Amino acid sequence: MVAVVDPDPSWPQQYAQLAELVRSALGLRVLTLDHVGSTSVPGLAAKPVIDIVLVVADPDAEDAYVPPLEAAGFVHWIREPWFEGHRMLRHTDPAANLHVFGPDSPAPFRDRVFRDWLRACDEDRDRYATVKREASAAAVAAGEHGMQYNARKEAVIREIHHRAFVAAGLLPS
Repeated sequence: MVAVVDPDPSWPQQYAQLAELVRSALGLRVLTLDHVGSTSVPGLAAKPVIDIVLVVADPDAEDAYVPPLEAAGFVHWIREPWFEGHRMLRHTDPAANLHVFGPDSPAPFRDRVFRDWLRACDEDRDRYATVKREASAAAVAAGEHGMQYNARKEAVIREIHHRAFVAAGLLPS
């Protein structure tokens, strides 16, 4: 389990470096590429791992994007076709999780709404930071892995998602 750390002002530059690697490796196969997750929110404590969402035409067509990304230093880590076609690749320096989805997946949109809300709402950003630190400390103390850490944050994430979607006019208030 990686501990949550104070915000690092270099996270946007780390994302830019990684985005350039992805774009150089894939060219026009990149439909969208976004910095998401806690490292994309200024002032938010986070695990020091850059989360990136890549949308490609067909995540099942791994031959079109995995080999070029591996040549660029990413490692194919997870294949979850039952979860909106999700694939994940990892990068080590800088540390990153590259989440791959297809254009029909709602996950990239959800991630952007959540990110944008936390950038705009100091109260929810601060609350989420507190929950993240508490969840991380509990997970580290118990020798747990990332799934338990994520489960400890789930209720607050749902609440914040709801407020963000209401504010965006995507759910009734």
